[in-house]
Amino acid sequence: MADDNRIVNTHQFEAWNGYEGRHWAEHQARYDALNDPANTPLLDAARIEPTDSVLDIGCGNGRLTRLAARTARRAVGVDLSAPMLERARASAAAEHLTNVTHLQADAQVHPFEEASFDVALSRFGIMFFADPVAAFANIGRALRPGGRLAFVCPQTVDRLDQSVIFAAVAEHVTLPDFSQKTETGPASFADPDRTTHVLAGAGFDAITVNPLEVVQAWGTDPADAADFLFGWGPMRHWLRDAAPGNVDRARQAAADAFRTYTTAKGVHLTARYWLVTATWPA
Repeated sequence: MADDNRIVNTHQFEAWNGYEGRHWAEHQARYDALNDPANTPLLDAARIEPTDSVLDIGCGNGRLTRLAARTARRAVGVDLSAPMLERARASAAAEHLTNVTHLQADAQVHPFEEASFDVALSRFGIMFFADPVAAFANIGRALRPGGRLAFVCPQTVDRLDQSVIFAAVAEHVTLPDFSQKTETGPASFADPDRTTHVLAGAGFDAITVNPLEVVQAWGTDPADAADFLFGWGPMRHWLRDAAPGNVDRARQAAADAFRTYTTAKGVHLTARYWLVTATWPA
């Protein structure tokens, strides 16, 4: 019998049950403000019907799961992160949604019931699989014949206004080379050809990859935006060995760079994503 609790993405499990997951859970509203602009295009692409069962991959704090549940017959959010799932469950209860459930599991290997979902969704939750072909094949088997997949993922960092902030920070501390292609991580599906290759290899067809441009709310003012950025898990990881003085200067540089994007309504940066759809063969 398959192990329902099997985890193969162990590094991600550790990160999302450590500081990274706690930071997202503790700053639920901030991360939703950052990522919510992708919700409507993604849900429109998914074409959820009132009779549908929806699987939300990498559901995190559950925002997209709850939005899907308002149309669908039921919605199931799956994630590795216990802290974020705790927030997701609490939020669903607060919104009196009775057709939402949450599951702590590794979607790459979890034994979902075959053909039990009509739609699989993800808002930035599919970029971290150790074996993406195996993961999407597993997700595909959970879809009924003709079931739909829709997700959003980032384009390359240099296509984001955020790259300007990173460049300012890198004047004072060492950051990764964001131009390098990676097999897993935020930009692992930045290349549409790779995305198409992975999904086709997993068994999907009718694959589309279309650009999506949105505006993200980073904070109330430049200092607030910089503080939020420097509390983000990857940034803390990159700067773990940096001298405190350099980190302070990098934080100030980030605040100065954020000032360019400040309006009367706060700090807003443009982000460019890919909106991907596919179909599980009938």
